[in-house]
Amino acid sequence: MSAVITGNASPQEAQAYVEYLESKYNRKLDRLDVHIDGDYADLDYTFSHVPFERIRRITGYLVGTMDHWNDAKAAEEKDRVKHSLGEESQEAMEQI
Repeated sequence: MSAVITGNASPQEAQAYVEYLESKYNRKLDRLDVHIDGDYADLDYTFSHVPFERIRRITGYLVGTMDHWNDAKAAEEKDRVKHSLGEESQEAMEQI
């Protein structure tokens, strides 16, 4: 178990809460604070950081990286027209 557990719960009960939360949310706990008050348990927890990969829509495909693209698809990406809202676009919009 890698979660830091604080509070007044027994180690067995705290471990049961860790297993429950990790299975429910399918994420690893970083910290768990358990306060038992009679029949009630107050759980304060944080999950470990989950790294993510940026996903972009390029030429109609959702991709993270283009390293698996063939030469034709890479050429299509290289030749695409990138639109912007720079000064030229803003000036054109003001004339309308």
